[in-house]
Amino acid sequence: MTQHRNGKILALLFTGVLMGALDISIVGPAIPAIEQTIKVDHRSLSWIFSIYVLFNLVGVSLLAKLSDLYGRRNIYIFSVAVFALGSAVVAMSDNITFLLIGRAIQGFGSSGIFPVASAVIGDIFPPEKRGRTLGMIGAVFGIAFIIGPVIAGVLLLWFDWNALFLVNLPIAAVVIFYSWRLLPSKKSLLKPYFDWMGMVLIAVLVSSFAYGINNIDAAEGFKGIFSIEVYPFLIITMITLPLFIFIEKRSPSPVVKIQLFDVKQIRIVGIVAFGTGIIQAVTIFVPELAVNVFGVSTSEASFMLIPFVLAIAIGSPVAGRLIDKIGSRSIVMAGLLFAGSGLIVFYMDSASKVNFYTAGMLMGLGSAMLQGSALRYIMLNEVQSSERALGQGIITLFTSTGQMTGATLIGIIVASFTLRVDGYSQSFLVIAIIAFSVLMISSRLKSRSEELASASAVAS
Repeated sequence: MTQHRNGKILALLFTGVLMGALDISIVGPAIPAIEQTIKVDHRSLSWIFSIYVLFNLVGVSLLAKLSDLYGRRNIYIFSVAVFALGSAVVAMSDNITFLLIGRAIQGFGSSGIFPVASAVIGDIFPPEKRGRTLGMIGAVFGIAFIIGPVIAGVLLLWFDWNALFLVNLPIAAVVIFYSWRLLPSKKSLLKPYFDWMGMVLIAVLVSSFAYGINNIDAAEGFKGIFSIEVYPFLIITMITLPLFIFIEKRSPSPVVKIQLFDVKQIRIVGIVAFGTGIIQAVTIFVPELAVNVFGVSTSEASFMLIPFVLAIAIGSPVAGRLIDKIGSRSIVMAGLLFAGSGLIVFYMDSASKVNFYTAGMLMGLGSAMLQGSALRYIMLNEVQSSERALGQGIITLFTSTGQMTGATLIGIIVASFTLRVDGYSQSFLVIAIIAFSVLMISSRLKSRSEELASASAVAS
């Protein structure tokens, strides 16, 4: 009976994660249709993506913490409801201001869906079965990126672009209904206390970093950092970070428990998550590389990413099962090796389609092993049950920060070359060096026997 119920819970979690992931992949095909009905300048166009990521970063620590305090069910339902509200605002928008407000609300709501889903898996599955389940959630992301553009294309044949976001409303209603019936609702035994100062500081921290780094003009190279639209926000980031650490260390119930980083395993996970984000930023530029090298259209270039996405969809559940058998360290190291090797293949000869697809598959497998399950598995084993969602939120925070940093770094390197293809080639080499450096650091993770002992100690 318990196994049957757990199966229903997993289906429910997968549906919520799929809904959130789809709204990343369907936006691209919708942009031309949005431009036909709403006046959008180029700068605002980029913020349709960026503001989603920004508010996802702002919300992830808050909602993860609230989940640990007030129960998984309550916060999962809240997150899905907020996401649905954002979808409705986007769908009803008739100007760019309301569209961006809706995307911000969506990003905030989605920030609670994935960490809480991962924490629920930690709550209901023993350590020896968590890997394969987390791997299945990772596969959901791969599936979303495969079917997202297809769903968008079909709906846009018959409906206006608003339908892409309206479809979230009935799905969210179903998820909320069954979440109330199925999800565990155990609350923390501690007296609820919320660290408002910490929340304000982390909001300022990630907002200033995201805004500053997104405003760097890649064409200016590293000089772009000294733009009036960039350096004041990066200075705010540098000032806020030590203040945030100081406040959180002394908070009775911090938004981010800084003491977790006293554990070597968690420090390494943070470094690997940040490095993984930098590596994943490469995929943003691969379609443009295909356009420049192979002379294909933008839509055709997107389809050339299918081997990468298929590798994630297939590799994530396989990697999850392997974690349960051989441990997370081997999978993390293999993931970094695959990703680094894929980048080297790109660097050596990106003009060959064979190399292009080979590199894509290697990077997809690397991403599946890293982001899909291994890092989240490690975090579940290292934190108390009352901090599981917080731990998952930390991984999302580090990965997203890495993605923004990687995208800016690649943009600056590419802009410094006369030929964009040469710029991409050199940037891939730089990211490959980062991948292999992180690989060396990851070798210090715990062995399988050591992490099982840690999981048993935490459970007891």
